[in-house]
Amino acid sequence: MTKTLLSIGHGYSAQGLADRLLPQGWRIIGTTRSPEKSNVLRAAGIEPLVWPGKDLGPAISEASHILTSVAPVDGLDPVLAHVRDEIAANATRLDWVGYLSTTAVYGNHGGGWVTEDSPLTPATERGKARVAAEAEWSAIPGLPLHIFRLAGIYGPGRGPFAKVRNGTARRIIKQGQVFSRTHVEDIARVLEASINRPSPGAAYNVCDDDPAPPEDVIAYAAELLGVPVPPAEDFETAEMTPMARSFYAESKKVSNERIKQELGVCLIYPSYRAGLDALLAQESGG
Repeated sequence: MTKTLLSIGHGYSAQGLADRLLPQGWRIIGTTRSPEKSNVLRAAGIEPLVWPGKDLGPAISEASHILTSVAPVDGLDPVLAHVRDEIAANATRLDWVGYLSTTAVYGNHGGGWVTEDSPLTPATERGKARVAAEAEWSAIPGLPLHIFRLAGIYGPGRGPFAKVRNGTARRIIKQGQVFSRTHVEDIARVLEASINRPSPGAAYNVCDDDPAPPEDVIAYAAELLGVPVPPAEDFETAEMTPMARSFYAESKKVSNERIKQELGVCLIYPSYRAGLDALLAQESGG
């Protein structure tokens, strides 16, 4: 029987999963807000569905698996705001549901380690909205929900090289600041592993083994490209947008032991160095 994934808000991370599932014969329905993007999805092997717009109910009824990548808007989850009843009506029929969240739910831990069992104490409005969305999805009776808390995402077409090349990369220095990251291909591997080993109610941190200060990543990218390392800027005096500054409100190291122990995931890119090395090689045709 053909497995059908409904990918709501089909984007960068979801396409990584689709690239793994399509060769296995999966049917994938992907929603997009843009009619113009339908052709892009179709070319990638995805059945496009413009939503909000068209009725999502039939696709929910046809799906065996659902992945939602839609972020909260004004503090509310847009998917549940529109189709909670339809999802709830199909809850016990579904094999697997995945919700892509963020490590921002943990808030600031002063550079210390967090696990999936750490308290959710978000420091930003963005993080608070994600905690609320996780709780709302979890409250649907019988839903085989799996929560994936993603660290900073990078991969082909999304990384520091472009900014380093065009001179817009910045090395903002804030004492003790550390972030975790994850390559999009490793996200796809984690999602696929969870689909193959469903554990309803589980939450997973998705990140690499090497949390690091953001300025180190920029410096390494510049070294790989053979260009000067951008000058250091002090966080306290640097000119930054409120959104950019908000990312520095949280400092933590995120543990990924659960995806290894429970899902058997072996990361392709266990560090930002390995990931950036591979991205540059791909760009160079290596």
